[in-house]
Amino acid sequence: MIMPPSSSKLFASLQYLLPQHGLSRLMHRVVRIRRPWFKNAMIRTFCKLYRVDLTESICTSPDSFECFNSFFTRALKPGVRPICSEPDGIACPADGVISQIGAIEGRRLFQAKGHCFELAELLGGDDCRTAKFENGSFATVYLSPRDYHRVHLPVAGTLAAMVHVPGALFSVNVATTENIPNLFARNERVICYFDTVAGPMAVILVGAIFVSSIETVWYGEVTPPRSKTIRRWDYSGQGLSFERGAEIGRFNMGSTVIVLFGAGHACWRPEIEAGLSVKMGMSLGSYR
Repeated sequence: MIMPPSSSKLFASLQYLLPQHGLSRLMHRVVRIRRPWFKNAMIRTFCKLYRVDLTESICTSPDSFECFNSFFTRALKPGVRPICSEPDGIACPADGVISQIGAIEGRRLFQAKGHCFELAELLGGDDCRTAKFENGSFATVYLSPRDYHRVHLPVAGTLAAMVHVPGALFSVNVATTENIPNLFARNERVICYFDTVAGPMAVILVGAIFVSSIETVWYGEVTPPRSKTIRRWDYSGQGLSFERGAEIGRFNMGSTVIVLFGAGHACWRPEIEAGLSVKMGMSLGSYR
């Protein structure tokens, strides 16, 4: 449902007043409750409210999940998300909706009408990394509550580094992206850097309100615990390589993924535009 402008602004403004991290910590506990009567009722209510399709899931019965978080991060049946077949294709990292896609204008990215944000701020103030993506390309995918919430690699690559940038936990839906400046550079995020045949690539998992944790397959839960300072991990030389389409992380409750490429390396398909529903694995474009 699309909110009228006045309601959208009110919804965004109220989020400044909420105890965002406290609500996230509470959600982290609630979604891991294993009492059958509680988790089954929660899962069934959620499925009805958001019209979740469990036919694609390995577990097709709401009662078969050990807790709500297991349901929310559910694995899919093999083959239901085929990876694009083009040798130079850039695979969509997640199910969701394209929030924005296009070129990085110097060191600025487009967020929504009337709002841009700085690449350096998004990357936690790392000037060296920022320079690698200057005048490059980006794609932002919003994951709604009903979506599959695992994140996959758009292009085969080797993990170079990971950075956790603490921050706020505003919602990342349309109403908020249109009304809160610098949203993605303000929210908590986990930045994963890869070396690929398409040059440097970053896959950024952006937190949001009620996102109780973000995890990666090589580290586990990056958050919580929360941190007030930027944390960095160097994986260069460890040979952690992943094929295109490989799972690299997940949101334990919903959010947004941003993919970055360096200048001249990504060419987006013209029909892929803001507002388009996408599935993990489909082609967003090609690399050069």
